Amino acid sequence: MKSFTRALALTGAGVLTLAACGNAPETAGGGGNGSDGGGASSDYKACMVSDAGGWDDKSFNESSYNGLLAAEENLGIEKQTAESTSVSDFAPNINNMVTEGCDLVITVGFLLAPATGAAAQANEDTDFAIVDSTAQDADGNPIELGNVKPLEFNTSEAAFLAGYLAAGMSETGKVATYGGVNIPTVTIFMDGYVDGVAHYNETKGDDVQVLGWNKDTQEGSIVGTFEDQSKGKAVSDEFYNAGADIIMPVAGPVGAGTLASAKEGEDRTVIWVDADGYETNASDEDAQSVILTSVMKEMSTAVEDVIAGAAGDEFDAEPYVGTLENGGVGLAPFHDFEDEVPEELTTELETLKQDIIDGRVTVESEASPEGS
Repeated sequence: MKSFTRALALTGAGVLTLAACGNAPETAGGGGNGSDGGGASSDYKACMVSDAGGWDDKSFNESSYNGLLAAEENLGIEKQTAESTSVSDFAPNINNMVTEGCDLVITVGFLLAPATGAAAQANEDTDFAIVDSTAQDADGNPIELGNVKPLEFNTSEAAFLAGYLAAGMSETGKVATYGGVNIPTVTIFMDGYVDGVAHYNETKGDDVQVLGWNKDTQEGSIVGTFEDQSKGKAVSDEFYNAGADIIMPVAGPVGAGTLASAKEGEDRTVIWVDADGYETNASDEDAQSVILTSVMKEMSTAVEDVIAGAAGDEFDAEPYVGTLENGGVGLAPFHDFEDEVPEELTTELETLKQDIIDGRVTVESEASPEGS
């Protein structure tokens, strides 16, 4: 890396922990921390069904599950979970949660949208929430249902900041990204990342290249899985060997392959997604040492708060959209790279964040949630 001056001190939950539409879910007691259930008790049962990545994916399943655990601890509710290992598990797992008497069934991930829509239509007395999507019909078309609350995140905004950061930190003038599956909740990260690099180039008169994704054609490196880490390793090896020095995998557990590749070479870094990868990889100091930052979705807070509202008899189906403005998306701290990110770049990121919030810089993606 370049020789950089000390970064500005990181505060709170992290640098640019981000707070432009939609309000963060509130607890039934009016707060936003999920600590007041507004009447929640142990006779309220919240349940969760995972995507195929499982609860320990160090990504969106794990973050959502942590919100359920927090609700259990803070609200005194009962919980039950069903861990999916394949797409064929989705509908049976959801239906089992209904059969088990769950008051609220939370499904995690875009791929569960059709099964969630079918179950909600068949069980109008059960409340549902879905992370990263709206409910869908059997043909994959979005549908609005009075008993399904979508929890969506405009991650293109935070990924835009990550792209700008990557361009500013790259020594080689090449950065990269790839996706696990070609779905909107993946490509939205990649779109924002590409545009952030382009904004850096326009601002600085530079020519940093992005390998792995063409926003205009919506084509690029999609490995076709959220489970096979060897594919993440292989595509990352190709990117690093092609001269990229920073990669953003948008592939859940497959991103572990990128960490493995980064650890094998000098001056290779990774931008994680969904959760703070530095924290979720706390047992692997070598992995932590290559994570520059993470593009975070505050899924755990959103999950806990929707449970608190529902348990307090304040469930509603109005979509929640996490943005920079309401703190639903953001960048994690720089952790081990705090002393390597220059103060000037940190200041530019803070200004850019505010410019996005204020509408002076527009971040657009075909995959952005409606209303964001």
